[in-house]
This record gives sequence, structure tokens and C-alpha cells, in this order.
Amino acid sequence: MTSKPPSLQTTPLTWLRKNLFHTWVDGLLTIVSSVFVVWVVTGLLTWVFTRAQWSVVSTNLPLFFVGRYPASQSWRLWIVLSLVVVTIAFSILSQRSKSSRQKLLSYGLLVVSFFLSLWLIGGSGILTRVGTNLWNGLLVTLLVAIVTIGLAFPLGVLLALGRQSALPIVKGFCTAYIELVRGLPLIGVLFMALVMLPLVLPSQVRLDRVVRAIAGLVLFNAAYLAENVRGGLQSVPSGQIEAAKALGLNTPLILWLIVLPQALRAVVPAIVGQFISLFKDTSLLALFALVELIGISRSILAQPQFLGRYVEVYLFTGLIYWIFCYSMSIVSRRLEVKK
Repeated sequence: MTSKPPSLQTTPLTWLRKNLFHTWVDGLLTIVSSVFVVWVVTGLLTWVFTRAQWSVVSTNLPLFFVGRYPASQSWRLWIVLSLVVVTIAFSILSQRSKSSRQKLLSYGLLVVSFFLSLWLIGGSGILTRVGTNLWNGLLVTLLVAIVTIGLAFPLGVLLALGRQSALPIVKGFCTAYIELVRGLPLIGVLFMALVMLPLVLPSQVRLDRVVRAIAGLVLFNAAYLAENVRGGLQSVPSGQIEAAKALGLNTPLILWLIVLPQALRAVVPAIVGQFISLFKDTSLLALFALVELIGISRSILAQPQFLGRYVEVYLFTGLIYWIFCYSMSIVSRRLEVKK
């Protein structure tokens, strides 16, 4: 008969002695840090519940979310929100299913929902047209971020594949583009897209400023995504590619079925990290008169009755950014667990 090993039970008191009061220095640091944290949290909560004037937020909630979008057409935004919720729920259920047909259907629904949402927001035909100058606040922030992610990701994958290509011209072009763009600051790329581009285009060509902003963000983020994807491509063992060629698979099938699935799974944290950075970088558009979330916050602070209420406004704005960024982080962790 073999006896079971003794179980090691750690009580809260044992954990405190081991981790926080192991030596007198650790104990002193723990006490000082605890007092400082309590002082900061108490002061913050006191300010939040007794001194802060949250009326600046409650009064301007529509401005934060949709800006100057016509109130008479706000029903279209509710339809878009419902469509997004249904699409996300269907996509989650499809990913849990093992049916490839259902997954393909979810991708098709995603594309249809995207273009339908654009039509509902902008309007044309039977719907009243709403110009992009009235797309403000969180609406334009989300729109720019989603479109940029949808375009920059496939472009980044193509650039990464091109940099790994055996064709010298393709490899040289992709390498030069990636290194050039990664050596430029984003503010400079946005300046060229929003300010310089209209000066060099023919007079009869007028690109919308939202389109120009998206183009600048796509070109910038695609270069960084390409390097993330290239790291994943290098992690795939060459023996798998050689085995696939021995089985008679052509290059597109090898990439689609063997290389890309493994490469993208390996760099999910890096890719989602770039998406989070992209979402926060949309705040730079406020420097170019695009009234996104930060821009609308500045407009609210210009109202005479809310002058000086910087802390309340930017705390609320920061909370919105944190909610979306943390949601993407949760999705990233779940994708890592699934792989």
C-alpha cells in the first residue's frame, strides 16, 4: 500500500506571511503601499460621489455617441445597433459549431450586415442622405476603426506573404513598403492623407475626409500587421510545407489550409494588440477637424455651462475606450484558449 502525499493547504495568514510580510522590509513596504492606495481610492471615490458634476455627461450623452447626427433619423442607428448585435450573436454560435457551411454563412452575414449598416447610416435612394460631416462621436470612431481593421488585416497578410515570396520584385516592394511606413510617425501619414492628398489630386476628384482618414490608417497599420503575421509564418515548420507539396497540393491550398491557420493562431495576441492600438489611434483624427470621440469631447467642453469640466468629460471618454479595448482583450484570450 502506498500512502498519498501530504496535501499542502495554504491559509490566508500563511499566504500573507509568505508574500507580504516575509521580512520587515516587505512588511514596511506593504503597510506604506496599503496606506497610499487607501488614500488615493478614498480621495477618488469622494470626488466621484460628492464633488464631480456628472451633468456634463448625462446632458450630452447623445453628442458623445452620435454627435450631430439628425435626431429625426436616429431610428436608423437603432436598426444598425440591432443588426450588429444579431450578427455578433450568430457569429459566436457559428464558431462553436463544427459545420463549415454555417461558418461560411456567418462570414457572408457579416459582409452583408456591414454594407447594410453603411447604407443605413449614410442613406441614399429611399433614405435621406446624411453627410459624413454629421457623423461624430463614438459613431465615427467605431466606423473608422472597424473599416480600418477589415481592410488593414488582409492587406497586412498579403504584405507578409509578399515579403516571404521567392520573387525578388514582389519581395523587394513589400519589404520597402513595410520598412518605409514603419519608419514614419502615424501623425505624418495622417497629415499626408488628410491635408496633402487633396492638393495633388485633380480638381474634379474630391475624396471624403473620412475616406482619406481610413486610407491613412489602413496603410499605416497594414505595415505593422504584416510584421506580426510574418512572425507567425516563420513559426510554421518547413517540413509541413514540404509534406503538403509531396501530397500534390498547390501553393494557394498550402497557404490557405496549412500555413495561414497556424501562423495566425500563433500571433493572435500581437494582432489583437495592434487592433487595440489602432482603435486608440483614431483619437488623432481630432487634430484634423474630424469630430470623433475626442473631438466631440472638446466640443462639449466649449459649451459655456460646462467650462472647466475636463476631468468628468475625459474620465467618461477614457471609460468608453477602456470598455472596447478590454472587450478586444477578452476575445483575444478566448481565441488563445481555443487554439
